[in-house]
Amino acid sequence: MKRVRTRSMFVFVLVLLFFAGITYFTVNISLNAGSWVQHSYNGHTAGSGGLEKAGKIFDRNGVVLAQTVDGNRVYNEDYNTRLSTLHVVGDNSLNISTAVQSVYRSELTGFSYIWGLEMPQSFRGGNNLTLTIDSNACKTAYEALGGMNGAVVVMNYKTGEILCSVSSKTYDPQNPPEINEENEKDYVGAYLNRVISSSYAPGSTFKLITTAAALENMPDIDSRTFECTGSAEIGGEKVTCMSQHGTINLDDGLAQSCNIVFAQLAYELGRDKMTAAANEMGINSSFNIGHAPTVKGQYDVKNASDNDLAWSGIGQYTDLANPMQMCILMSAIANGGNRAEPYYVHSINGSDYSVFTAAVQSGQAMLKSSTAQRLNDMMRYTVTSNYGDYMFGGNLTVCAKTGTAEVQEGESNDAWIVGFTQDEDAPLAFAVVVEDGTFGLTTAGPVASAAIQACAQSMRAE
Repeated sequence: MKRVRTRSMFVFVLVLLFFAGITYFTVNISLNAGSWVQHSYNGHTAGSGGLEKAGKIFDRNGVVLAQTVDGNRVYNEDYNTRLSTLHVVGDNSLNISTAVQSVYRSELTGFSYIWGLEMPQSFRGGNNLTLTIDSNACKTAYEALGGMNGAVVVMNYKTGEILCSVSSKTYDPQNPPEINEENEKDYVGAYLNRVISSSYAPGSTFKLITTAAALENMPDIDSRTFECTGSAEIGGEKVTCMSQHGTINLDDGLAQSCNIVFAQLAYELGRDKMTAAANEMGINSSFNIGHAPTVKGQYDVKNASDNDLAWSGIGQYTDLANPMQMCILMSAIANGGNRAEPYYVHSINGSDYSVFTAAVQSGQAMLKSSTAQRLNDMMRYTVTSNYGDYMFGGNLTVCAKTGTAEVQEGESNDAWIVGFTQDEDAPLAFAVVVEDGTFGLTTAGPVASAAIQACAQSMRAE
């Protein structure tokens, strides 16, 4: 009797383990099937196999960016449109891991738990994706880069729609290069979407974070003045400025991008307050753009000397920023402190996907409303007193800040410009970085102008 009881318990345990295994398997395939179908080790979808069954990808105006014709994946007929939208759309491989053809491959291919990729066409819902980007604006921004590497992003800061996202270096998805040892130097970084997956020294664009920290922690900051003779000794070493500004206040310090003002502020504010401001404004954070995360920037001064701390307030030392991060920060300044939630997939199979995307994280504050308003006014003053409205075509009310980031000795600078418009019919936040540039104003400025003009034209035509 005892032996029978023991055998019964053994069988019961086996049955229990069997059903536990079935449950675990079912839950995992339900949760992860879409991810599995996208992996390169899946032979059914690797290469162009899965995309031979994929639906169309449209831009916001219904322009076809990718589609399947006679079992082959083909891309927009215009060469520069293909190059400029590569990192958003993707190619026939999974090499660009953040592109929609990689991230949304299961949706595009019509993967189902029952049929896999062999669902009868009559059962499929179309599997088409409509993006928020304007392909003409992307093409315009790409051409404005003039063959230089960098990143351009423009979004509607009221809705979070990304209208323009361009990463260069790029290549033609219709005729992708065979990368080998002989030509790999020509394609370094070609698979990387610089908009969301790269970080750069922010240069003087970081002075916006230092300004915010000062506005929120120094009650007398609006009445203070600083002395700039072209250099200052902080922490026993020099901090240099490109000009001798003389006596200067905070507003003109930002407009004239005086290094002495912001080095002094960072030193006085100290490590904790500067770090808190950088954290609150998203520098050390990652943000989800649909299913694709941005890389984190970096602000870390815990081991910095006093002189290093001073340089960090200027956007040097070890500071890093991601272009999409900076665009999100611009949306917060434009929105009274609350950031927009950027997205680039508008609908899947005709169902509005943007509603779900926006509902996940909406209206999160990055800075106080009073601080946002002061930065708004100061950035507008920077344009009117220094850059000039003509730089942006004269038909947009732009607030902006440029930056020229020193990379390494003997190398060219990374040129930045970030900002937003105050126009109700074209509420645009933007960030542009151009590698191996000269100055933010002269290198990144014209690229930003071309991009936001094209995006504004697109919005005003709707």
